[in-house]
Amino acid sequence: MLKFFSKISIVLVALLLISTISQAQKPQQVLNFSKLRCYVTYFNTLDTEVVKNYVPNSQAFNWLSKNIPLFECPDTILQQMYYYRWWSFRKHLVKTPDGFIFTEFITPVKFAGIYNTISSALGHQVYEGRWLRNPQYINDYISFWLFVDSKQPKSHFHSFSSWLDDAVYQRYLVNPDKAFLKHVLPVLAADYQQWETERQLPNQLFWQFDVKDAMEESISGSRKDKNIRPTINSYMYGNAKALAHMAGLLDNDTLKAKFNLKAKQLKVLVENNLWDDTAAFFKVKMVNGKLSDAREAIGFIPWYFNLPNDEPKYARQWNQLIDTAGFNAPWGLTTAERRHPNFRTHGVGKCEWDGAIWPFATTQDLKGLANLLINYINHGKMTDRVFYDALHKYAWSQQMNGKPYIGEYQDEKTGYWLKGDNPRSAFYNHSGFADLVINDLIGLKPRRDNVLEVYPLIPQNQWDWFCLDRVHYHGHDITIFWDKYGSKYHKGKGFHIYNDGNEIMHTDKLKHIFVKFSK
Repeated sequence: MLKFFSKISIVLVALLLISTISQAQKPQQVLNFSKLRCYVTYFNTLDTEVVKNYVPNSQAFNWLSKNIPLFECPDTILQQMYYYRWWSFRKHLVKTPDGFIFTEFITPVKFAGIYNTISSALGHQVYEGRWLRNPQYINDYISFWLFVDSKQPKSHFHSFSSWLDDAVYQRYLVNPDKAFLKHVLPVLAADYQQWETERQLPNQLFWQFDVKDAMEESISGSRKDKNIRPTINSYMYGNAKALAHMAGLLDNDTLKAKFNLKAKQLKVLVENNLWDDTAAFFKVKMVNGKLSDAREAIGFIPWYFNLPNDEPKYARQWNQLIDTAGFNAPWGLTTAERRHPNFRTHGVGKCEWDGAIWPFATTQDLKGLANLLINYINHGKMTDRVFYDALHKYAWSQQMNGKPYIGEYQDEKTGYWLKGDNPRSAFYNHSGFADLVINDLIGLKPRRDNVLEVYPLIPQNQWDWFCLDRVHYHGHDITIFWDKYGSKYHKGKGFHIYNDGNEIMHTDKLKHIFVKFSK
């Protein structure tokens, strides 16, 4: 008997030793899950959970801990909203007989397709969801729109303008999966041609009703006139560029050349036809051939796809972003210039885009601004301080009665959600936020090669520390942290990058960096 227990003891010691070695070899995180757990517990207390989808509140912490990057910073408003938006995004995940999908409204709406699906914010949702560790959720969702919705008696994909092709490519840069690209590229290319059939004019520009841009009752819009809008033309440019990139990855030189040419032509057409030199702004061209007399936030969308040339005259447009007679309001960025006589004149409660603050548009504005600051030399009056302040205000504005809340659209002076507390407006999955933190503020710039690029848009001396941890990127776990004095994380002063728990970059300054990492 003693010999038997001795053998068991030896086995247990051996197992413990193996476990210890395994733990030592396991990549170490800088952050733990304590903040995530606290936030989830708090958010759960705010929610009556009228609708329960694939991941109910009781399982939210478990699911989020397995899927999202961890983040902390001294800006508690940004930090809380980062986790709130992930917590809210999770509520929209639905498991269907056709795979996983994400909803836009938490409650059913009559104009949705099967499973309460709506395509208007599809691009935002894929950009946001590309940072989830489990790729199935976004793979299924993209596949739903390309292979399932099209077979329905009434397809809903083209109910709204879309930059899905661009989002699919940007998602690939985070999670390289050529097999998936090969699967979807022919359908995406065919769908581009369908858009050309439905919405392209003889002059090769695209038209759209404002309601089909998901931007109804706008100053320059119409439900009848085929106006040429910066929205759909920028989307189609971004889609063409993405299709060319994806074709190149799959060695389809013919398709690559075809869509590169389309993108090149559309770029010139947008600059030549939608730019108002007097107003220094990209505008809607009306059916009478004249440009609208209103500056609207949709004029910033070309930079979402890096469309405009890098010239001072185009960069000057961005000065309107900080002008209180332009788009700068107490609660955020308006959807039309505040000086215009038709600003906020269309009423309230019917989804008006005549000036009120829409998170959908704010996401596009901030992504475009980040691109301007990072990819262009000419910035006008724009700086990383402008970006940071606008992102902070965006985080701060997402509240109701002093508690985290994301709804449809807001009064620019009071922050009142113009759908009130309508249940359909709660947890509105119609914009992005976590992606703006990861991709633009912290500045992880996804690439095709094995170079890790980080370009922070954090103003000098704004933060003494921050950490973005467990970012699943190219199959690896990336950690990015700044510790000015070395007293926060106790891993040395300065700016650090870890790959799978191993330091691959360290510098004393918080700055734009490139570093090779193993693939």
